[in-house]
Amino acid sequence: MTFPSEEQSAKQKAIDDWLPITSSRNAKWWYSAFHNVTAMVGAGVLSLPYAMAQLGWGPGVAILILSWIITLYTLWQMVEMHEMVPGKRFDRYHELGQHAFGEKLGLYIVVPQQLIVEVGVCIVYMVTGGKSLHKVHELLCKEPCKEIKLSYFIMIFASVHFVLSHLPNFNAIAGVSLAAAVMSLSYSTIAWSASVRKGVQPDVAYGYKAKTAAGTVFNFFSALGDVAFAYAGHNVVLEIQATIPSTPEKPSKGPMWRGVVVAYIVVALCYFPVALIGYWMFGNKVEDNILLSLEKPTWLIVMANFFVVVHVIGSYQIYAMPVFDMIETLLVKKLNFSPTRLLRFVVRNLYVAFTMFIGITFPFFGGLLGFFGGFAFAPTTYFLPCIIWLAIYKPRKYSLSWCINWICIVLGLCLMILSPIGGLRQIILQSKDYKFYS
Repeated sequence: MTFPSEEQSAKQKAIDDWLPITSSRNAKWWYSAFHNVTAMVGAGVLSLPYAMAQLGWGPGVAILILSWIITLYTLWQMVEMHEMVPGKRFDRYHELGQHAFGEKLGLYIVVPQQLIVEVGVCIVYMVTGGKSLHKVHELLCKEPCKEIKLSYFIMIFASVHFVLSHLPNFNAIAGVSLAAAVMSLSYSTIAWSASVRKGVQPDVAYGYKAKTAAGTVFNFFSALGDVAFAYAGHNVVLEIQATIPSTPEKPSKGPMWRGVVVAYIVVALCYFPVALIGYWMFGNKVEDNILLSLEKPTWLIVMANFFVVVHVIGSYQIYAMPVFDMIETLLVKKLNFSPTRLLRFVVRNLYVAFTMFIGITFPFFGGLLGFFGGFAFAPTTYFLPCIIWLAIYKPRKYSLSWCINWICIVLGLCLMILSPIGGLRQIILQSKDYKFYS
């Protein structure tokens, strides 16, 4: 006779073995490295020269460096907290939030923010992939050349995800993620090296482009969101760490942290040269996607845009996987659906179709970065890990740990409050010049 508890435990294990995050735990430390590179380096790096143009040399350099340091610190916190309770792993961001704030409050705090980030990234990457394909078409198509609508290129980009989205878990997309990580380093190198080759433009200017003080301030706020968007890997870091095996003697935080350090070195090699050299060469006339400011050599820019497409394919999958996990967990555990291939097929296709539709309807690249970057990325990346750390470990008031965490919280709150204002204004301005479904 099987006891109900044993039957329930077996059923729970079968569900966990089916869900994307907990179905495979045999990843190596280098999986952490390229998954984190893929998650972080993406559309954000291409907007950094534009963000520099809105921030100016002094504030721009300071904010880039501070963001790199703060987000590395908060990422370390999350890696440490993954197994803070002996014998238990916090495989998902919201599980860590529930441990810190309680079962219900933790869900209410973390899940909406994480969903905004992950769904927002997928939408932005739909736009990025479509725009990069559109740029390749423009560069390769000789006169007379028929104009093809951006919405069609977004659909072409989405078609890949209608296939890849059915890979079951993080380890299954390891090859895609590795290719994406290599592509990110490649197109970042092309972006700054092609900028150097083009040289400083004759009419370059480094002053603020806006003609009014209000415009300058709003652009500054939007640029803060662009920078926040560039450091987004925290939203999937626990889910990535969940794929690494762990024992009391060899906890997962060791190989995970090794991969994070390698990833952040790659991030620095991508971000700082692109941001500083791109702004140096083009000044305040740089486009919100640096590759759009580069036309020659044609073959190199075509290659860079193609690399971007490959990279955002991998990044989309990295950010979509936790969303798939949330939806499938809700359907199977709460609504008692059977964990079948048909369920997964329907759920994932509907999600890809949804992000494609929103991307086609609102392809405002620069404004989307600023808005999503501040509204959701700042909390989950800059200060929510610090709040969780303070709630759980309760460091002594005015101690070094207490002070560092509160500094991060204050800076993160400034980002969260200010940057959506600038991003929303930019979306409104860009929407005036855009015909829907164009």
